[in-house]
Amino acid sequence: MTHMSGSECKPDRAQPVMISRFANCIVATAAVILVVSFVMVPGVSAQARPDLNGTWDHGRGIGFVRSQTFADGSVCVIDCPQPANAPRGGGRGGAGATPNFPKYKPLFLSKVKDLSDRQVQTDTVLQCQPPGVPRIGPPHKIVQTAREVVFLYDDVNGSFFRIVPTDGRPHRKGLPSSYLGDAIGHYEGDALVVETTNFNEDTWLIDNGAFHTRDLKVVERLRRVGDTIEYQATASDPAVLAEPWQGRPQTLKLTDQELEESARCEDQDIAHIIDGSHHDNPR
Repeated sequence: MTHMSGSECKPDRAQPVMISRFANCIVATAAVILVVSFVMVPGVSAQARPDLNGTWDHGRGIGFVRSQTFADGSVCVIDCPQPANAPRGGGRGGAGATPNFPKYKPLFLSKVKDLSDRQVQTDTVLQCQPPGVPRIGPPHKIVQTAREVVFLYDDVNGSFFRIVPTDGRPHRKGLPSSYLGDAIGHYEGDALVVETTNFNEDTWLIDNGAFHTRDLKVVERLRRVGDTIEYQATASDPAVLAEPWQGRPQTLKLTDQELEESARCEDQDIAHIIDGSHHDNPR
């Protein structure tokens, strides 16, 4: 009878029972090869990753326009009266309006005020442009694979997407700056961490003149908790900010309602401006 060891698998054709053992040996060896191959594939980790796939509701998108129905049956679509205690900018606020506004170096406070005062002319979101990051907020749908994560957005200005490699690739070189920048991601335990750079200067961090430079870096953290995702973004721009600014945390809820094609955004306001009234944006 042929002897079998951990490093040697040889069947004894005279003993049928050994054929079964030989087959088991082949299966075990194949399993080891499969596991080793999985670990060695670039960008694939044997460590469990949070499952972020799904459509996530966080009360944003086209909710930018919120009509109100009054007791007499009349409906208000724009310039609706707000409760006395409602913060400007739908809770995001403006310079001095809420304690969560980015802290700018003293040299740039006058620029922030000027941009905010002239928001109708200076805010590119009101001109159908992409809102940028972190202003666009968390994604409305996430498609996750072993090597990348895709963020899909249903924004008031249209449908946008971001592709976030998670296989260890560095930021791409030679790309033109853009509204949504260049993102790369990695996992830290049960959280996805996304670092985005290479922005243009045409967007704001939030409402009310919160401008930035091309040196902006945004780090987003998405942590799965049951049927929710905890999301928070931190923006760093040492050229103009006195300290990194952390946006308010948000909770995304898993929903079975799929995304639809966003309504077309058409800029028809500039030619019809009556005055420079501030435009609150509950984004």
